[in-house]
Amino acid sequence: MPIPHPDAALLRALLVQHEDASGTWPALLWRAGDGWQMISSAVLGGGTGPRTWVLNAQVGHGYTRLDPDRHLTEIAQRHGMTGRGVGLMTAARVTEGAFATDGGVEALVTAGIGVCGWAADPATPARDTVPTPPAPAATVLAPPAPAAAADRAMPVPGTINIVVALPVALSPAAMVNAVATATEAKVQALLDAGFDASGTPTDAVCVAAREAGEEVLFCGPRSEWGSRLARAVHTATLEAALRYRARRLS
Repeated sequence: MPIPHPDAALLRALLVQHEDASGTWPALLWRAGDGWQMISSAVLGGGTGPRTWVLNAQVGHGYTRLDPDRHLTEIAQRHGMTGRGVGLMTAARVTEGAFATDGGVEALVTAGIGVCGWAADPATPARDTVPTPPAPAATVLAPPAPAAAADRAMPVPGTINIVVALPVALSPAAMVNAVATATEAKVQALLDAGFDASGTPTDAVCVAAREAGEEVLFCGPRSEWGSRLARAVHTATLEAALRYRARRLS
């Protein structure tokens, strides 16, 4: 994936580096600047409100820090970021991320799908540990074994991280709607890529919309902007998932 992607007009993410105890790792950094409202499930900057940057940092499968929000803040500050931003983590290879655009909506997706399943699986012990490296390639990947009690307090890096930017303002309800639409498109892409799953236990999403301008009231999959968002997220997620599958099967 060219970084920043040549087709990106809004979401021009840069490839940067960061270091921790396990070595040097890449990260994607979008210096969005002022004028954005974001909604996110990210460990740093989650919720809704003005945000000026988005960081998607790759970490090792054995990540053990208990303060990922602080860690992400440190990484962002080292690269000159100030103010409020969104920080995501992933054990996926961020250099294998995929970019797509549709009608002015842009999506950037990184995907590691070694631990995946259906959201409404039968009740099992809490799975909130860092995913372990995947088993040998299989079309349908089994869920991980229950974590040891000592590990269950550890925060989790997300494995499918979706960042979307729209060139319009969204109402608060439309922002929530956009997250739902992005998630639906992600599930569709996973099925199209051959994964019998709705996602991984640790997926995260961030939707960015402009602060200025007349608010768009709807962002469902059949609305004007929601349909564009859905197609962009589907295309990027499908490409990222197929890249992951190709590497796993090679």
